[in-house]
Amino acid sequence: MTEATMPDPNSMKGVIPYLVLGGRAGEACDFYARAFGASEMGRMPFPDGTPGLMHAQVGINDGCLMMTDYNAEGGSPAANFGHLQLVVGDGRMWWDRAVAAGCTVLAPYERQPWGDDWGLLADPFGFKWAVLEPGVPG
Repeated sequence: MTEATMPDPNSMKGVIPYLVLGGRAGEACDFYARAFGASEMGRMPFPDGTPGLMHAQVGINDGCLMMTDYNAEGGSPAANFGHLQLVVGDGRMWWDRAVAAGCTVLAPYERQPWGDDWGLLADPFGFKWAVLEPGVPG
């Protein structure tokens, strides 16, 4: 996103996670492209030349994720953040790509007692991601 362009408002529905990344927002955009197939929606530098990004946005799985380096005073996200959930039709492909890109497995991707395939990962920025493929009703 340059100062002159804005993302399609239709991509900004529902609840949009907005992550503070302590000077690593650009790196996160690149990583999420490799791990989760994110498409670049734009990066906006600080207008005063401060290092980092005032705002960055990527599209993942028909949704969007926003990030900033603004007012980020070090450290990783709080442990109680929860996780970002991806509900997809090909969970194994999403899982394998994320692991190959460098995500750490927290809970293996496997069939769960409730009938879905699900697993939990951590990215290099301290955020947790769940991959869920709904089970076939039977």
